[in-house]
Amino acid sequence: MKPRISLLTLGVDDVARARAFYEKMGFVASSASTGEVAFFPAGGVVLAVFGRAALAKDAGVPDAGSRDAEKPAFPALALAHNVRTDEEVPAVLAAAEAAGGSIVKPAERAFWGGVSGYFSDPDGHLWEVACNPSFPLDAEGRVMLP
Repeated sequence: MKPRISLLTLGVDDVARARAFYEKMGFVASSASTGEVAFFPAGGVVLAVFGRAALAKDAGVPDAGSRDAEKPAFPALALAHNVRTDEEVPAVLAAAEAAGGSIVKPAERAFWGGVSGYFSDPDGHLWEVACNPSFPLDAEGRVMLP
């Protein structure tokens, strides 16, 4: 499997405010966007803004909500590697673990209809591995937004 970044998801306090900011910056929201999440094509990857607490819950990690250095909070960022089949999700998670990462959330059926799981790299950065039937991949493995 060729490594890639498919989505960059930023955990935000207010999705509507974040969406408005990025639209003011020139990003154009995809029709896949909802009140809970906004997706923006970003030159071969997708930038997403998603509620901070909801992103922490999806990854199965606590969101302390603190930005205090002595009590570090959930980083409010998850990189994503999208794959073509459900079966690839646990395979990528296993490869990450074999490379020195940690499984944070095993592959499971997601509320949005696909399969996803999370791992963290050795520095604790979160990665989601997902097969999302609503976001097909092109020949190069790039997410194709509706």
